[in-house]
Amino acid sequence: MRKLKGVAIGAGYFSQFQYQAWTRIPEVEITALCNSNKERAKRIMDAYGVKNHYTDYKEMILKEKPDFVDIITPPETHFEMCKFAADHGVHIICQKPMAPTYEESVRIVDYVSKKNVRFVVHENFRFQPWHREIKKLIENDAVGELFNLNFRSRMGDGWGEDAYLSRQPYFRDYKKLLIYETGVHFIDTFRYHAGEVNNVYAILKRLNPVIKGEDAGLMVLNFESGATAVWDANRYNESNIENFRYTFGEYLVEGSKGSIRLYNDGKITVQHLGKPEKEHQYEHRNIGFAGDCCYIFQRDFIDKLISGASFETNGPSYLKTLKIQEAAYKSAETNSPIKII
Repeated sequence: MRKLKGVAIGAGYFSQFQYQAWTRIPEVEITALCNSNKERAKRIMDAYGVKNHYTDYKEMILKEKPDFVDIITPPETHFEMCKFAADHGVHIICQKPMAPTYEESVRIVDYVSKKNVRFVVHENFRFQPWHREIKKLIENDAVGELFNLNFRSRMGDGWGEDAYLSRQPYFRDYKKLLIYETGVHFIDTFRYHAGEVNNVYAILKRLNPVIKGEDAGLMVLNFESGATAVWDANRYNESNIENFRYTFGEYLVEGSKGSIRLYNDGKITVQHLGKPEKEHQYEHRNIGFAGDCCYIFQRDFIDKLISGASFETNGPSYLKTLKIQEAAYKSAETNSPIKII
């Protein structure tokens, strides 16, 4: 079978994890990338064996005639890029955030759904190996009926005058930050573990005055099943773990038969009622980003592109996550629970 030809748009900080992952998927060759900064592009090309460079993504798509495009650019660029790719029959991976607003995200999904192309959002947190394993434990009835999911995150990268400048300086100008950039990952992961959400309540704060958006919050999701999830997070205070970006925090999943715990180092334990806590053995590796979740996501994309199976974070599914994100902001603004319709 011939290799699938991919191209990518973007060469920013996070793109390194995606380019590196593509080199480990034998069915794929990334033949070209597009980025206006030639020096930055050359670093990516040299490191990951990308042969061709363009400064115009339209020219790249027309000349390379790829099977798919990996869009790794800021959200305000996504609609036009997705539109052009879809118009030319190119399958699409779209980086999250999908778009600056929910309404524009809907426009993207509506547009590409009318074309004969596949579309998926690069939402990788649910592909972290511990969350895949916890999903298996839940499905295998390890803790019975779910009652409560509680994730606590302290990222510590957003304090001080120089917050975010060294890695993702555009975070400083986001009018919405914590939920829009990070909380959306956990909304999606909670949905992956517990199903669809009935209502949301959120308290959001800004702790660092040098940024524009919120950087701390408490978000409560109530599920149709009756379970409740709590995300307690801020980007200001620090974790006591050296690599806080491995699991991004600690996770407790409680059910009618006992509890599942995820620790900062990726360890998972199961504690049945009346029994001692016991470590659950599974494979996770500290390579790439957060347990190699970019590779796991991209491997899944290729497998399903070949087989024709549905993507987990396809457009319609991911709009459900974004509707919850919007409801969290409305809840914080009105100080009231918001029902998901």
